[in-house]
Amino acid sequence: MEISAAPSGTARSRTRRWMTGARRTQLFAYALVLPVVALIIGLVAYPFFFALWVAFTDRVVGGGGNWIGLDNFRYLAKTAIFTAAIRNTIIIVLATDILKFAIGLSLALLVTQRIPARGFFRSFLMLPWAMPAFVAFLTWRVLYQPIGGGLNLILTETGLYPHVIDWLGQRSTAMPSVIAASVWRGFPFWFISILAALQSIPKDLYEAARVDGANAWERFKMVTFPGIRHVVLITTLLSSIWTANAFEHVWLLTQGGPSDATMVFPVLAYFGMQTQRIGEAAAVSVAMLPIMAILVIIVTSAMQRDDD
Repeated sequence: MEISAAPSGTARSRTRRWMTGARRTQLFAYALVLPVVALIIGLVAYPFFFALWVAFTDRVVGGGGNWIGLDNFRYLAKTAIFTAAIRNTIIIVLATDILKFAIGLSLALLVTQRIPARGFFRSFLMLPWAMPAFVAFLTWRVLYQPIGGGLNLILTETGLYPHVIDWLGQRSTAMPSVIAASVWRGFPFWFISILAALQSIPKDLYEAARVDGANAWERFKMVTFPGIRHVVLITTLLSSIWTANAFEHVWLLTQGGPSDATMVFPVLAYFGMQTQRIGEAAAVSVAMLPIMAILVIIVTSAMQRDDD
């Protein structure tokens, strides 16, 4: 009995030591993850849920807030400026994404060809994205000036249009002007994302398509676009979120005017902060969540269908 008991005790000792080592590894892993979790809770989760709570209160600057339920949202829904913000935000997101996609794809396809100074051309196209947004949109504001602005000088001096245009001061041109500046600032992100996706497509697929007699459009439809589809979906999602939440492009150019022609959610929320009604300002921001959630669901569903 004593001879058989020794191995059993040794096995239990080894198991105890193994479990101790595994537990130490597990605790060490938790210790490594803990700072990241704390950072996410402190910088993402807490502000997010606090903003949600504030949106359902009548909180003001320097004071507490009482729970009022959906009253803030009911009040906003009855205002014309909130309706204009919804309409303008959707228009800017759709228009800028479509134009940035078209420009980014065209330029990415261009620089994949053998052209002179291709490396310099690629770097040059990234300048709008590398420039600080504050500087970029202030520059566009100077270009749009009715007196002395670069665009009016070009039109009048060349005789293309003899009259001075107040690009940012009239409803018919304010929104297109904001969209043009936003597209100029944001197309390099689409360009570099699509270019990276294009370079990851195997060249053998193009050779096989040529052997099968496919023309340029058929090669794009059957090889190029399926190869960049996932990148386009992710870029669309990121660009839409950034554009919908962007503040500087509208504020530095028009401040939401003239009237409410370019009013968007971030600027409307800022005006709510200026009136010290934190609850209403938070409600404006929270009202964007369903729209963004729908967009995320659409994009992720499309990517899931492709994977399946």
